[in-house]
Amino acid sequence: MKNKAAVAAVLGFVVAGPALAHHSFSMFDTGKTLFIDGTVKEFDLINPHAWLYVVAKDAEGKTAEWGIEMGGVGAIARTGWRADTVKPGDKIVVEIHPLKDGSYGGQYVKAKFPDGRSLEGGDPGLPGPLR
Repeated sequence: MKNKAAVAAVLGFVVAGPALAHHSFSMFDTGKTLFIDGTVKEFDLINPHAWLYVVAKDAEGKTAEWGIEMGGVGAIARTGWRADTVKPGDKIVVEIHPLKDGSYGGQYVKAKFPDGRSLEGGDPGLPGPLR
């Protein structure tokens, strides 16, 4: 009986582990949208979420680095993102839901490129662009 309880407990942790590892998106203000017009510093196409780092001027004209959380690799790949979609130095305008605490970061919604292309979200758990 003790062994069955121990096995059940271990299985419970194994099954629940991935669910506990995923965080909520409550730190983003999905009622607000900002447009970050800047230059790509880095693009990390990694799981569980890709990250885009953009250097842009803030509302006061100071240069700031924005950390933008994107969807998972598979989700954003379905919308057209690839490892070579952007590279450091590329110009970009990124639509985001900003962090509620006002720091330089947000939740990716959409990107526009100088050649006219645009790519939208990609994670079904994230709201799409506000219209």
